[in-house]
Amino acid sequence: MSAIFKKANTAVITGGASGIGLALAQKCIGYGMRVLVADWDAQALGKAGETLGSAASTVRMDVSKLEDWSGLKDRVTKEFGGQINLLALNAGVSAKTAFDGEGADPAAFQRILNVNFLGVVNGILTLLPLVKEKATATTTSDYKAAIVITGSKQGITNPPGNPAYNASKAAVKSVAEQLSFDLRGLSNVNTHLLVPGWTWTALAGAGSGREKPEGPWTPGQVVDYLEAKMGEGRFWVVCPDNDVDEETDRRRMVWAAGDAVEGRPPLSRWREEYKGEFGEWMGRK
Repeated sequence: MSAIFKKANTAVITGGASGIGLALAQKCIGYGMRVLVADWDAQALGKAGETLGSAASTVRMDVSKLEDWSGLKDRVTKEFGGQINLLALNAGVSAKTAFDGEGADPAAFQRILNVNFLGVVNGILTLLPLVKEKATATTTSDYKAAIVITGSKQGITNPPGNPAYNASKAAVKSVAEQLSFDLRGLSNVNTHLLVPGWTWTALAGAGSGREKPEGPWTPGQVVDYLEAKMGEGRFWVVCPDNDVDEETDRRRMVWAAGDAVEGRPPLSRWREEYKGEFGEWMGRK
């Protein structure tokens, strides 16, 4: 999959005007790729266009709307001849949600699920036919493609506090797994689930005037890690950060899966009666 990042290949990146999406677009352009950046934020999109230069084109769209995806498909056909070597379904939003009190807003639940989940599904349904058409054409036997879907650790370990966001990212994980399985017969198309750690993006406070803490990675570090794992052909791209290493992530995920297997109550990691047992588990060699 190192053949993805090379001159004259193409990339379509949603949520590409800032954060991880913008860093990925910059990496692609650094390799001489052509890039189409899609985002809802018109101001950020304008700045991204200036930053990325002539190798990138931009489109303002709402990933939750199929009609906007139809317009994007037309752009891909017109500008790239229908060729997509890297499809990064990265757009996402967050808001505080809860089942009562502050955050108990049905509109917030809907918006998060529409963007984070349906935004990925819409992208797959609209653009996967183009990817598969190129992948199976005999005249393009050297064609390589990758579909990168941005998930979240919250969609795996499900920490309490934001049910809509967690549910959206859990659904994204499920869809990515299904897509990887469905495409198993195409040796020249890989699927990757990007699971960032703590990353210094707008969702974490970047751009607010605050100084970056020591703990989070930069978006560029996440994208470098993604490139390395893509080169290894890995589906799971679970990123560490400066506070949480890979082993800690693995243990947390195994513990979360153990709730069902061991018959513990859900989210046991955060329950008072399991704090001691969880602490022992995390400390085992």
